[in-house]
Amino acid sequence: MIEGVKHIVAVASGKGGVGKSTVTANLALAMAAEGYRVGLLDADIYGPSQAQMLGIGQGVRPEMAGENSFKPLEAHGIQAMSMAFMVDVTEPMVWRGPMVAGAFQQLLNQTAWDDLDYLFIDMPPGTGDVQLTLAQKVPVSGAVIVTTPQDIALLDARKGIEMFRKVNVPVLGVVENMSLHICSNCGHSEPIFGEGGGERIAAQYDTRLLGQLPLELAIREQADGGKPTVVAEPEGEVTAIFRDIARAVVEGVEGQSEEGPSISFGD
Repeated sequence: MIEGVKHIVAVASGKGGVGKSTVTANLALAMAAEGYRVGLLDADIYGPSQAQMLGIGQGVRPEMAGENSFKPLEAHGIQAMSMAFMVDVTEPMVWRGPMVAGAFQQLLNQTAWDDLDYLFIDMPPGTGDVQLTLAQKVPVSGAVIVTTPQDIALLDARKGIEMFRKVNVPVLGVVENMSLHICSNCGHSEPIFGEGGGERIAAQYDTRLLGQLPLELAIREQADGGKPTVVAEPEGEVTAIFRDIARAVVEGVEGQSEEGPSISFGD
């Protein structure tokens, strides 16, 4: 177990561009709004984005919490750690896989998390080193898969689900992002990325459709501005969806066994 953390929830997508980081930030904040102590670890070493989404300014560095650990930074009531706190955000991380996995382990294990109920991990795209390192090194309570309704996104979401199942990490469910585009001028809604993709993949893998989120200009603006929707519009409709997803995650985690994940080498 990670000291100071009760439950670890990975948020993954299998591919980039589906709004996974925005969903992760808002989900963590929604869980905090439900009364839980929450942390967020940005595991995307190559392209960390949570510092900006949480409104933590450039150049802010974590304080030491001992000889070999760092205090997480705090924003909007949650604890956060990211590679963006360690290096200049404009500096490219030209690292091979083992170096990335090592950096992820350090962020995870050398952060002095303070009595968290839930630690959400914003996973990088794909099914590579970071994902395997997480599954091998710590007991993950479950994974949330983020996808859009379109077929191309669903292809990679399936890979994400299969990957977590191979390493015996429970898949808590699917979040369908960008389900409907809602015009900010007239309010007209249109499924520009297709319909029913989240429902189909949830049914195919016998898991839960945790929620469907709209494609709204305000969601992007709020995340870019450092005040995600759950903070910017605490009584809004989108925030209500995120809080429903957070409650569903709690139900899923509490329904799992206490046994941690292990690597499966069979078919």
